[in-house]
Amino acid sequence: MTDQATETPPTTRARRGKAGGSDYTAASIQVLEGLEAVRRRPGMYIGSTDESGLHHLIWEVVDNSIDEAMAGEARTIHVRLAADGTVKVRDDGRGVPVGKHSTGKDALEVVHTVLHAGGKFGGGGYKVSGGLHGVGVSVVNALSEWMRVESARDGGVWAQEYERGKPLGPVKRISPQGDRRGTTTTFRADPKMFETIEFSFDTIALRLRQSAYLTKGVWISLIDERVERERSFYFEGGIQSFVRHLNRNKEVLHNRPIYVEQRDKTTVVEVALQYNDSYTENVLSFANSINTVDGGTHVTGFRAALTSSLNDWARRAGVLRDADPNLSGDDVREGLTAVISVKLTEPQFESQTKAKLNNAELKGQVQTAVAEALGQYLDENPGDGRRIIEKCLTAARAREAARKARDLVIRKGALDGLSLPGKLADCQERDPARSELYIVEGDSAGGSAKQGRDRRFQAILPLRGKLLNVEKARLDKIVASENVRPLIIALGAGIEGIGDSFDITKLRYHRIIIMTDADVDGAHIRTLLLTFFYRHMPQVIEQGYLYVAQPPLYRISTGKLTRYAQSEKERDRIVKEMDRKNVSVQRFKGLGEMNAEQLWETTMNPETRTLLRAEIDDAAEADAIFTMLMGEKVAPRKEFIKTEARKVRNLDV
Repeated sequence: MTDQATETPPTTRARRGKAGGSDYTAASIQVLEGLEAVRRRPGMYIGSTDESGLHHLIWEVVDNSIDEAMAGEARTIHVRLAADGTVKVRDDGRGVPVGKHSTGKDALEVVHTVLHAGGKFGGGGYKVSGGLHGVGVSVVNALSEWMRVESARDGGVWAQEYERGKPLGPVKRISPQGDRRGTTTTFRADPKMFETIEFSFDTIALRLRQSAYLTKGVWISLIDERVERERSFYFEGGIQSFVRHLNRNKEVLHNRPIYVEQRDKTTVVEVALQYNDSYTENVLSFANSINTVDGGTHVTGFRAALTSSLNDWARRAGVLRDADPNLSGDDVREGLTAVISVKLTEPQFESQTKAKLNNAELKGQVQTAVAEALGQYLDENPGDGRRIIEKCLTAARAREAARKARDLVIRKGALDGLSLPGKLADCQERDPARSELYIVEGDSAGGSAKQGRDRRFQAILPLRGKLLNVEKARLDKIVASENVRPLIIALGAGIEGIGDSFDITKLRYHRIIIMTDADVDGAHIRTLLLTFFYRHMPQVIEQGYLYVAQPPLYRISTGKLTRYAQSEKERDRIVKEMDRKNVSVQRFKGLGEMNAEQLWETTMNPETRTLLRAEIDDAAEADAIFTMLMGEKVAPRKEFIKTEARKVRNLDV
């Protein structure tokens, strides 16, 4: 992404005039017909119109098929990406109802053209579903250039086509039903509505794998005709298999995941958890197979049960003495991998994007189910219990050491009158929203950056020496690190894992930019920093505050005209455009080779620089990649490098 967001926004002047000014009358009130509201404000329904919003179209259609599988009506789901940009999703469920609706239209047309119309409002069509507001598939229709739906049921195959949400004709019976059943939805995203209409095979495959884990016994296939790739997913073990998959590159403390399942008339609670020897927590939560990335009441109940159950058992088993303090929530979650999945009749989400579950009753239901099952497991497997508690006690000791180290730094800073690290060249701006911090590799690049920056809003923090690999370090070692501690202090928000010490509202910069050389060493430092932020300051990434600078690899000059390129392909194109004999090409080996003016012009000037924002699309996959790249096991890392090496284009060794 190109970043030009540092300038002061223009002042907005309020209009003055008579109360209820003449330009605001009854005629100003607009009523948006049909699906026009979706096309006018797509972000309200799919979150954004970037790549994430584009893929949300597929999730909405696939989730309808998943709902059929959760209802026990579908066993297979097929997703196909065609070369012409269309997406086809087919299942073998009951099919969308057809026939005259009370509105006078066919039911299939109503479902696809009317907001808040569907079979998921507790009327008996679905006992459990991911759908809530009845807007999913109609939103996909509204944001598609073209859509076709086929429903095989009631003795026939019924079809209707749409253009940007509007029917091109009535629902028609196109053939006898035969052995066919279920719904087939084909659509092509509208390029007028999205920044890109290029779907990612890997992104879709990750989501479908997740859906297969959460709905055990359903077969899900993905075919990409654009590049002739295919993946299929089927898991009888459900979320237990999911936890094993998440821990595949880690040393586990007990071989079998602890599994909890409780069912009643309206709710199913499933939890699988397993401890490993890492220092981080990886808990994924779902409600009706929808990933609740912001948690909710089911997560709150799980955490309460985990902390109380482990403390109770540790005291019964004599691992914790009467005089010992209780283990904290942070202590019992270190090294934990867990999947929480609840299925309920009337889910209450915070918004249409379904990031957080709000059903109050779920807290108690999950807490009771987990506490009972976990207590029983520990009683029956005391060896596993002792290993888990010892892990928690070690985490508690490390956390206390980290707290003392942090407090010592704070006290020392206060005594010396130097609350910020000496390496930091701070900016004059005090508003975090207008402030930037460049994390720079080495003194040489740091010197050029300090000279070339705009000191009004740009701060520079050079890193010296080898950066600590936080994937292999406990919290006390991280806080004591000579390279990491100055970064924590400079950012000013604390660090996760020491009680409630991380506070995003205290962050001193809302644009944190990693700027390293474009070589192997630079890539390694960049990965170490990304690992640190993902593991210990994830909110920085979630809020969109973390960026990676894109310095050029080449300087192309004719003497009078100078341009820069970030790849060999771009270099060759620029040289061809200049079309002169006296073109000189300089290859930058590192940031230190650029003078202050060049560094400003290419990498720091908001008008000309290119920044890549760090984003986490899939938490489970991100956890696996960071574990693979920075963890203890060598074999998975070697395999990853072999697999991905063919994709490398510009590598400076």
